[in-house]
Amino acid sequence: MNKIVVIIPTYNEADNIYKIINLINDLNLNLDILVVDDNSPDGTGKIVDDIRLDNPNIFIIKQDSKSGLGTAYKKGFQWAIDNQYNK
Repeated sequence: MNKIVVIIPTYNEADNIYKIINLINDLNLNLDILVVDDNSPDGTGKIVDDIRLDNPNIFIIKQDSKSGLGTAYKKGFQWAIDNQYNK
């Protein structure tokens, strides 16, 4: 079976990230989730860290600064390739 990852770029999504991740997980499609957080000052990255404790299919890249949507997707795609999601 192919590994599939959903890439979610975030910036200030503390109010939404828990719900988004749960909605994806509730699909029961055996998906991994990669959050690429753009150094959100509202604690989005910390929330994802907490969610990860009970969800081995959740991963996060925390960027050092706000780099934008395109950069977040590029980092996410590179992470997916590096972790063999292209097989």
